[in-house]
Amino acid sequence: MSLTHLNTRGEAHMVDVADKQESRREAVAGGSITMRPATLALLADGGLPKGDVLATARIAGIQAAKRTHELIPLCHQLALSKVSVDFRLDEQRSCVEVTASCRLNGRTGVEMEALTAVSVACLTLYDMCKAVDKDMLIGEIRLLSKQGGKSGDYRRGEMPSSTGAQIVTDDCYSGEVSLGPHADSRSVRVKCLAELRERLGVSELEIPVASLARPDVAALKLALKARDANFVLLEEGRILCAVNQVMGGDDTPLTEGDEVAFFPPVTGG
Repeated sequence: MSLTHLNTRGEAHMVDVADKQESRREAVAGGSITMRPATLALLADGGLPKGDVLATARIAGIQAAKRTHELIPLCHQLALSKVSVDFRLDEQRSCVEVTASCRLNGRTGVEMEALTAVSVACLTLYDMCKAVDKDMLIGEIRLLSKQGGKSGDYRRGEMPSSTGAQIVTDDCYSGEVSLGPHADSRSVRVKCLAELRERLGVSELEIPVASLARPDVAALKLALKARDANFVLLEEGRILCAVNQVMGGDDTPLTEGDEVAFFPPVTGG
């Protein structure tokens, strides 16, 4: 196997992808930042001096994915169709687990974009929390899965799909192959943020697209209310909606794999 970023003279160069066929490509990367339990508690309660830590780290990760070509010398500039950055607070390990997903229809993969998003999100978490904890440790940054391209699909902990092999790696990764943005790509992932999450008692859930009367946000709201009457809160005029982190409304169409977030207005200065 040869390294594609080296030419026949062993010199670094940018790979020419012009002759490749476009295909849907997606990559998911993960990482973590370990901190003191007291720091994690402050983060969870919104008590850190710089404000909304997770929202800032999410924006930083998304921006980093879009500018990967400016940071990694031989990466192509890509027209990403979706970038998502998610966090899970693990009290037992006293860490924040970070997961990033990137997607496009194009001629080259998005693994570096996903890895860059995770890296910068972790660095931003460090910056936002360093006033109270300088002993934080960033680590475990790795590719979790990729789809599309000539090399085929990949999931961490699995042999290449063409071999038909089963999971063979060590236990520390046995649960991580499911950390992608969706357990079922035929569904839409619904996220309830900020005050809305507290009022509903729900952080996120998945709804199969096939179960919707129509593939749009209005039908999704109806499905959520049929599932739990408390979702009538979504009809409040002040509740906003974003589809794949782009502001939307009731008539915004949905497709399999989309992420839909509902949240109250955010104010700040």
